[in-house]
Amino acid sequence: MAFHDLVFGIIFFIQTGVGVLGNFFLLCLYAITFLTGHRLKPIDSILVHLALSNFIVLIIKGIPQTMLALGLKIFLDNFACKFIIYIHRVARSLSLTFTCLLSVFQMITISSFTWFKLSGLKNKLPKNIVTFCLFSWILCLLMNIYMFANIQNFRENSNNTRIWHMGFCLGFTSGSFKAILLVITFSIPDFLCVGCMVMASGYLVLFLHRHHQVVQHIHSSSFIPRTSPETRATHTILVLVSTYVSFNSINSIMVIYLFQFEKYHQWLMTTSAFLAACFPAISPFVLIFHDSRILHLYYSTLGKDKLPNSSS
Repeated sequence: MAFHDLVFGIIFFIQTGVGVLGNFFLLCLYAITFLTGHRLKPIDSILVHLALSNFIVLIIKGIPQTMLALGLKIFLDNFACKFIIYIHRVARSLSLTFTCLLSVFQMITISSFTWFKLSGLKNKLPKNIVTFCLFSWILCLLMNIYMFANIQNFRENSNNTRIWHMGFCLGFTSGSFKAILLVITFSIPDFLCVGCMVMASGYLVLFLHRHHQVVQHIHSSSFIPRTSPETRATHTILVLVSTYVSFNSINSIMVIYLFQFEKYHQWLMTTSAFLAACFPAISPFVLIFHDSRILHLYYSTLGKDKLPNSSS
């Protein structure tokens, strides 16, 4: 085994292990909170689905990628190979969808737009957030069914197809035009979601700017300002969106570059896999350390009413 393979294997192992534990902690925390009779907010429903999708991404791709980097053999038949890539694609799409839904939900929640109030969207959305989440699962499952027909095991080869190496599986398309069309088709929903996130994040930034101006005014009036839950949640969501867009933008550029070549570039492919798993691994800790509600939920499950050293 080459030294750089060992290094990548250790990095993938740490990334997968830490990310899985972080998302599992959030899932257990929300499950215990729900089972003990504490009421979850509508935004918590989105966070549960986000943590679950990130958990699946890390398990379904992180473990095989770690084994591959460490030189361990992966025995997958055609169906297993298709299934892993399909589930990974679904979970990745869901992670993007729920991050987008999170930012849009927060924008509508704090928005003062008259249209949102007149249409009733501001009141209807929290009540139907679970329905939106379930619809997202169904939509992503259906949209990625084509993966079953497009992915084959690396032991099955063809001289008349374009090959895209994925480490332990190969992607097959029947021609250059079809390959480009496939990439564009599967990229359209991603671009739409990222566009919605950027638009919503822009509004959230304006909200925080106005809030900062109000705080400065209160400071000048010698009052002690107190950060509202909406402001803290908005800041957390902005950090999440910024993290996703940053890693996804770099990874997307790398994937487009890789797709131009039929030859397998192991170092670039491994780096792309690492970047793709960064957001699922980092996001639970962004929520834990930036959103005080998570810590309040944790201490409430322990029977404590407030955080240690918090003022009454």
